[in-house]
Order: sequence, then structure tokens, then C-alpha cells
Amino acid sequence: MAQKRDYYEVLGVNKSATDAEIKKAYRKLAKKYHPDMNKDDPRAEELFKEVTEAYEVLSDKEKRKLYDQFGHAAFEEGAGQGGAYGAGGQGFGGGAGGFGGFGSRGFGGFGGQGFRGGFGGEGGFGNGSFHFEGNPGDGYQEYYYTGDNLDDIFDGFFGGAGKKSRSRSRDGEDVLAKVEVSFEEAALGADKVIRFRTPDGREQSLQVHIPAGIDSGQKIRLKGKGMPGQNGGGAGSLLLEVTVQSKPGFERKGMDIYTTVEIPFETAVLGGETIVPTLNGRVSCKIKEGTQSGTKIRLKGKGIVSMKNPSQKGDEYAVIQIRVPRNLSADAKQKLQEYAKAV
Repeated sequence: MAQKRDYYEVLGVNKSATDAEIKKAYRKLAKKYHPDMNKDDPRAEELFKEVTEAYEVLSDKEKRKLYDQFGHAAFEEGAGQGGAYGAGGQGFGGGAGGFGGFGSRGFGGFGGQGFRGGFGGEGGFGNGSFHFEGNPGDGYQEYYYTGDNLDDIFDGFFGGAGKKSRSRSRDGEDVLAKVEVSFEEAALGADKVIRFRTPDGREQSLQVHIPAGIDSGQKIRLKGKGMPGQNGGGAGSLLLEVTVQSKPGFERKGMDIYTTVEIPFETAVLGGETIVPTLNGRVSCKIKEGTQSGTKIRLKGKGIVSMKNPSQKGDEYAVIQIRVPRNLSADAKQKLQEYAKAV
């Protein structure tokens, strides 16, 4: 029989790993080796079982403590005699006083599925759970023991208390994808058709509503469009992380928009009107006499819609830049020189 790999090595963590690090490593590997995702790889199922077995031990404080002390021997047949696993020095491995001799099969003989787990508590029996390996894609089967004596246990196995035995449902994992939207789509909102690849390799098209006011880095959650659940569990969500494309001449700052507007020298001096582009079209804007470069003209309500309160809008600021004339005619130059002398 091949020697079992170290459980920490299986999950790719060190012995000082936290519960959160162990859980994160398990989720990553379980997803990687799940038989449903690797139908053409015969080794995937074995790797998936190995990862699950390692996690079931290392995620349980008592089992992890025993494993750190005794290694795999804590859960092997005969371990109960040495007191390494179980309560009161008695385990399920088949040693004296254990259950290994039941029907000449022990618990490992039930449906060929094997036994995982044990009973805690000083008295040898207490609330606990039995973990069984189910069919690929079904997750593991879990039997919940809640009784106080052997009758309750065997009733559960042999049908006397079938209501206690059930498959554990699991919701599917969320899936993250990225989507690009235009500056206008993000600011005003839009319905957009996106194409993405599902976890099983199929391409799908989906119409998505882009809410007005969304910004880069924010996510749109589409419930039920992620990884499928197991044993009746719901599907996960598809999370679309938004990237907003830039728009020449426009800059977003929160709910406000800034745009640069050039005006002629004479308009800056004498005043007048200029055209300013906005998200909703072009508008006319008054320019006061003596307007300087860098002056900001506020266009109230022409900015970005608030995602929290659609009735609120930011503003647009037109930043004025004065266009200096080139190639002046001789007459224009003379008049400008006269103006310079006058001031």
C-alpha cells in the first residue's frame, strides 16, 4: 500500500497554518481537483479524496491535535488500543473493545464507503458526525449522531432512524469575471450583453444591467450564475468586476465630472458664450468678462448619478483654458499693442 502523504503537504500549508489558511487552501484544491471539473483525468478523483481527507482532519481541532502528535497512526486500525484516537482509550479500528470486528467488516464495510471520524467526549460517546465519501460530484455524505447510546447509532445506520441520515447540501462557489464598460454606460446606466465561459467550458451570453453611477473596481452580483451547488444546494453567484474605460476630455472624481473647455482670447477678455459637452449632450455656457485660465464653471446636476440615491446627481465642472491667438494680422497686432500701452 502506498504511503500516505503528510496532510499539511497535501494542502500545501505549513504546520503553523491558521484555520482560515487551511480552509482557503482546501477550497482552492477541492475546486481544482473536483471530478466534475476533471472528467478526462482519472487521477482527479483520488486527489480530490486526498485533499478532502486532509481537510477533515486538519479543520477539526481535536483531530488535528491527535494528528500532530501521532501522525496517520492516530486514525489507523488498532490505534484505539493505544489511546491515540477516540475516548477512554477505545477507538473504531478493530482493536479489543473497538468496533472493527463487527460483522467481520467494521465500519469500513458499509457500502464500501469507509468510515471517517469518531466519537468525542470523556464517556466514549457524545454528539459528533460521521463523514462518508459519496459519489463524485455529490460531496461527502454526513450522518449526524445526536443520541446517547448504541441503539441510536445502529438505528441510524440500519434504517431505524433514517431521518437522521441525510446528504449535506452545499452551495456552489462564486465565480469572478471582469467586464469593461464605456464612460457613458457607467455614468448613465445601460443594458449590456456580455459573453463569458462557464466553469465547465461552455460559452454563454447574458444580458446584464449596468447600474448608473458604477465605478471601476465595483462588482455586479448575478445570483445563480456561478458554480452549481451539490446535493440540492443553490448555485453560486457570478461576480462581474467593472472596469470603466476613459473618455478623452472627461475626468471623473466621485460623482463629479471635470472637462476642459477652450475659449478664444477675446471671449475671455470681453465675455460671451461657449459650448460645453456634457453626458447628455452639448449645452451653452456664459463666460464672464475677464475670465482667467483655470476658472471652473459649475454645471449643476450634470455629473454622475448616485447609486445609493438615483435622485441625487453630481455636478460637471468646465475648466477654462484660454486659446492664445497665433499668426495675428498686422492690424490685429497694432491694436493689441495699443491696448497694451493703454493698460
